[in-house]
Amino acid sequence: MRVTKMHGLGNDYIYLAPAREDEYDWPELSRRVSDRHFGVGSDGLILALPSKVADVRMRIFNADGSEAEMCGNGIRCLVKFAIEEGLVPADRDQVTVETLAGIKTIAVFRENGVVTAARVDMGPPSFDPADLPAAVEGSGPVIDLPLAVDGVDLRLTLVSMGNPHAIHYVETDPAEFPLERIGPLVEHHPLFPKRVNFQVVQVLGPGEVRHRVWERGSGITLASGTSASAVAAASRLRGLTGDRIVDHMPGGDLILEWDGTGSVFMTGPAVRVFDAEWYT
Repeated sequence: MRVTKMHGLGNDYIYLAPAREDEYDWPELSRRVSDRHFGVGSDGLILALPSKVADVRMRIFNADGSEAEMCGNGIRCLVKFAIEEGLVPADRDQVTVETLAGIKTIAVFRENGVVTAARVDMGPPSFDPADLPAAVEGSGPVIDLPLAVDGVDLRLTLVSMGNPHAIHYVETDPAEFPLERIGPLVEHHPLFPKRVNFQVVQVLGPGEVRHRVWERGSGITLASGTSASAVAAASRLRGLTGDRIVDHMPGGDLILEWDGTGSVFMTGPAVRVFDAEWYT
């Protein structure tokens, strides 16, 4: 099987353009190919498929085999993959992608003719807990929701970017937070019937934040585009930041823009790491 490994800020995925959508058991294949000891090693598997409503359709499976609605880092790389594999015209400067979170529009940036980055219309954030879903009464926004997990008192801001996010703000470097211990407990908490992505965020100034993420189905990742988008929306909603921020994550920086209405826009790199033949 020919596979391509790509990453956006270290959030890495294996990419395939299968001849048939039913060619494999995709959840099982994602678990196997994502294994960093016995597989290729990745945060998950992304399929580039034909679409009747967009230029290309994305399906994304986490490292545990669960299917996700969207991935901001993954979709940038998907567009690069689709252009370089001839799935969309090579001179296209804008590409539409069908996802489980709706159709996303991506602007493509090139250097010396090579796609190096993209700006993604991530769609509008939702602060209604029913959209995550979360077992919280009312229509939101939900800010500073108290949750005690394994002796740690959290104050959560809830955001949906087509997938669910719970954000906890801290005063110190998020690297000091016990994310390895607390992340899985928040992800699987009964408050979130479809599980949740969990972010720990430090606001450095009106245009700058630092954050780490525990991704639903993948664990700690070096970056997450939907998480960064949720953080940008939540931080502006709370009056902590302005319309444009730089989000520093362990894998690198993303630029996020949200003026309080409409879509969040995310800009970041897309890198092709290697192509290989994986013997399944």
